[in-house]
Amino acid sequence: MYDVIVIGGGPAGMTAALYAKRAGKSVMMLESDAFGGQIATAPRVENFPSVNEIAGARLADNMFEQALSHGVEFDMGRASVETAERGFTVKTEYASYFAKAVVLATGVSHKKLGVPSEEKLAGKGVCYCAVCDGAFYKDKSVCVVGDGNSAAQYALFLAELCREVRLLTLFDKLFCDRELTDRIAANGKIEWIKNVSVQDVVGDERVQGIAYQDDDGAITYLDCDAVFVAIGQEPHNEQFAELVKLDGKGYIIAGEDCVTSCSGVFAAGDCRTKRIRQCATAVGDGAVAGFSAAMYADKNA
Repeated sequence: MYDVIVIGGGPAGMTAALYAKRAGKSVMMLESDAFGGQIATAPRVENFPSVNEIAGARLADNMFEQALSHGVEFDMGRASVETAERGFTVKTEYASYFAKAVVLATGVSHKKLGVPSEEKLAGKGVCYCAVCDGAFYKDKSVCVVGDGNSAAQYALFLAELCREVRLLTLFDKLFCDRELTDRIAANGKIEWIKNVSVQDVVGDERVQGIAYQDDDGAITYLDCDAVFVAIGQEPHNEQFAELVKLDGKGYIIAGEDCVTSCSGVFAAGDCRTKRIRQCATAVGDGAVAGFSAAMYADKNA
């Protein structure tokens, strides 16, 4: 039996586990994929307090090592949660646990373009992580699709490796930090193609190009060796729909106090309803949720 079980091993989950453990509770952290979450795929993190610049994977490793050094236990598996007498039963494919309180920190996943050849060419030039796959395309031509912070960071990172980078955006502006926009405009290796929508990724055994449509309806084909997709995220909280209330987009309804509709269950990070989804806000959520879960476990000892 654990005082607190944290489901999700991204920045929010690891911070929640750390805070609950430092509050003197027994803590289990469960992750279905890889610890670190999306931050582990960020080429650079430049907006995390006290750190001028760090690779996302290194920051994630630091958080994980810190949590373990304080005695947080961890296991792998996709978790489901059921209410039980004086707590919750948490089950994965491999084990079953009991907790007095639960923190949901399941994060989000990358959205797909939804074009015909995307799935066929996934891993064969269609990529969703520049830091994971960028090195495979050193000195080659690549496209980045997206108009937010992730797309801007991907384009700048890939410009250091690749021969040329085309950034394709649906509108004529980027929805990201002004500094990133200025750096892209000043980078001679990045061609910014505005007001276009991707129609397909072209290739048989590997990516050979991309087809896009402009405002006039004309279809243009570009040769490229890879397409990096950065068009946003989506939550995966379906397994908790009977436990806590979700909004119309599938995010867990919880405010800045991280309290959900189910007493004893807290939601932290990108998986909850919120306006700003950044590493710093995820860590803030984790601190609130972890400490709140620890206090709840005390009251229900």
